[in-house]
Formats: sequence, C-alpha cells, structure tokens
Amino acid sequence: MSLVEGIVRWLARHPGWLHRLPDGAASGLREPAPLWIGPTPTLRDRPPPEELEQILHIARKFDVAGRDERNAALGKAGEERVLDHERASLATLGRHDLARRVRWVSQEDGDGAGYDIASFAPDGRPRLIEVKTTNGWERTPFHITRNELAVAEERRTEWCLLRLWNFSRDPRAFELRPPLDAHVSLTATSFEAGFDAVPR
Repeated sequence: MSLVEGIVRWLARHPGWLHRLPDGAASGLREPAPLWIGPTPTLRDRPPPEELEQILHIARKFDVAGRDERNAALGKAGEERVLDHERASLATLGRHDLARRVRWVSQEDGDGAGYDIASFAPDGRPRLIEVKTTNGWERTPFHITRNELAVAEERRTEWCLLRLWNFSRDPRAFELRPPLDAHVSLTATSFEAGFDAVPR
C-alpha cells in the first residue's frame, strides 16, 4: 500500500501527466502506427485480488474514467485514431471503395447517433463503432450513455465498442460486441431529475 500512496502523491503533484496525448495525436503530420487490437479482458485473466484492490484504490481516488470522459481532446484523438485505422485496414484489403465511405459521424453529424464511426466489414456489411478512450490500463472503467446502449441493442449485428487504453503512451485496443453486460458490469452513476412525476 505504500507504493499506492506514493503513486497517489506523485499524481497529485503532476496532474498534467494524466492528460497527455500521444506524440503527434490529431496532428495529421504523419501516418499513425497500426493500432494494436488484442483480446478482451475477462474475469479469468484479471489480476490477483490484492493487486486489483490497489489499482481500484487509485482509480477511486482519481476517478480516471470521469476525468477522461471530460477530456474532449482525448476522446477526439481516440476517435481520429480509429477512423484512420478503419480506412487503412479496408485499403490494405483492397477495399478502397469502402475506405472512402468511412465517416466520422460524431464530428460530421453530432454526438447523438449512438456511435462515433460508420465503417464497413470487408464484405461491405455496416460496422458502427463507438470509441471509448482512456489513458489508463485495459480495465480502467469507462462511461457509456443510455443512447449508446439502446443503439447497441437495436443494431447488435452492426454495432461494436472499440476500447482504446494506454492511449498517451502506447495505444492498445480491444472490441466489445453486444450484449455489453456479457463482458462488463454496468453501473448507473447518474440520474435524470425531472418534474413531471413528482410524488405528493
């Protein structure tokens, strides 16, 4: 636990470290390296209980997911990285026609579609990608909206969540497909307050 406390103190003195973007992120000056997409974390490969509790202690203290959600530049850089990856992957497979049609929906149409990138599988089937980016490790919690969950349910065969992690240092990713509650635990963290049905 002394290591955990040391990390907490260091992060408190260097808050800007958590907000770093990768070198050249969103600059358009150079071709990004291929995005490494690996296996999804599972309950079977989670860290031992003591190590996990120490990591969660740091996460609770700093609310890493909340901070990253508020960091618009981080989210935009992650989406741009996935956009480039999708176009490059399709082009590599000889599907230049599809690569040209990949759209950055959240930037072109706004952020209410329930996904960020409209891409394609190599056979032309639609691929709707919601991007979630954090600077933390692969098990750092992330936020998802009610609308995103609804679209995931409505368009299960097309929708996927691409989870980018370790983004500021060496971006890695994995993919989650609906139903999401088969992969992650969903916890309500905010509530909508209205005046239309107030009990008397």
